[in-house]
Amino acid sequence: MDNKEVISRVEKDQVKFISLQFTDVNGAVKSVDITPQRLPTAFEDGVWFDGSSVEGFARIQESDMRLVLDPDTYVVLPWSNPELKRARVFCDIYRPNGEPFAGDPRGTLKHALKRIEEQGWTFNIGPEPEFFLFKRNGPKGIHPVPYDVGGYFDFSSRDEATQVRNELMYALDAMGLDVEMGHHEVARGQHEIDFSYADALRAADNVITMKYTVKAIAAKYDLIASFMPKPIFGVNGSGMHCHQSLFDADDNNLFYDAEDENHLSEMAYGFIAGQLKHARSMSAVIAPTANSYKRLVPGYEAPVYIGWAQINRSALIRLPRHTKGRSKSVRLELRCPDPTANPYLAFTAMLAAGLDGIENDIPCPAPLNNVNIYDLDEKERKDKGIDSLPGSLAEAMHEFEENTIIKDALGEAICRAFSRARWAEVDEYRTRVTDWEVQRYLEVA
Repeated sequence: MDNKEVISRVEKDQVKFISLQFTDVNGAVKSVDITPQRLPTAFEDGVWFDGSSVEGFARIQESDMRLVLDPDTYVVLPWSNPELKRARVFCDIYRPNGEPFAGDPRGTLKHALKRIEEQGWTFNIGPEPEFFLFKRNGPKGIHPVPYDVGGYFDFSSRDEATQVRNELMYALDAMGLDVEMGHHEVARGQHEIDFSYADALRAADNVITMKYTVKAIAAKYDLIASFMPKPIFGVNGSGMHCHQSLFDADDNNLFYDAEDENHLSEMAYGFIAGQLKHARSMSAVIAPTANSYKRLVPGYEAPVYIGWAQINRSALIRLPRHTKGRSKSVRLELRCPDPTANPYLAFTAMLAAGLDGIENDIPCPAPLNNVNIYDLDEKERKDKGIDSLPGSLAEAMHEFEENTIIKDALGEAICRAFSRARWAEVDEYRTRVTDWEVQRYLEVA
């Protein structure tokens, strides 16, 4: 849509407020609200705001920022009060001199995508964010209590969580996400809603939209929707598997080769090699919290070891099954991201790693087919040249700070803010006393 179409739609939809949205470096959604009367001016001149208090944005002496509205992202928020109906528009952030703000995560991804757009390529991603629905346990604190007792793909006509999930799917569909299916995941209270792949920018917008929509609908039922990677000890955590492909201007899948035994092109093998090479550094961006590394442990279907395979779900990158002759369905599934990642930064890092493999002809290792990597001991993995992901956020950050490919893709401003936020989390986590420590040591020490 263009600006005039949006203004017309706002009137037709009887919208009373428009939320102008963007994210900070951590992926938290920020919003500035305007009324429909202000919209024409906002489209023409942008909307100024103070960026000094936003994580990863400007210092106090250079705090003025301008929101530039993206009219294609206009949608009505279906859960908003009908009498005070609200819509949403994503924005890009600019400095007073008219230049894009280098600390804008959405702008960072747009800049990265220009690199391949010049060659007529499109980076498509199909993300699969998982989440838990929890009951509230007391008026103040939260102790995770799953909302249901279903398991993987379970169905019950009286399952209240299914009703909530169906309303979520309806809301997401109304907001323009091409919802493919929703289902129970492995753990009690765990769910997944899958939507169709899109170009990386639209896919990142969709992840942001999905997360706050899920939280808003859950709140209607007095539930907590959590995208925390590992909220409960001893059960599967929540990931955000990402299906990836590159297409050319004629809508041909550049990862497909009919003559190859895996139906993968040389470009696909290079992309795999690049992501495997940079997996340890990239993990700081795609699994960016201290809790992320409670999920990335053996035994819960989360990928820990660096390798790729056909079908094998223990591998970091999986080649999903595809229908014979359907070249567009050939894709690479990266299984280590989790939904706490800022999707704009995560997709930027994923693309940079893959392109490094293509552009520098990094050799792709042999696939780890017909072997459960979790069953191998340390010596067997070492003999096969299988490395592992970092075991903590601190270890991941040390890898990140030594990797020029990922850091150059994100840019100095983003890296500076990202590192500051991540190391602050490492320090806070390191100094906290957990319930486990109290239970383990209080009486025996």
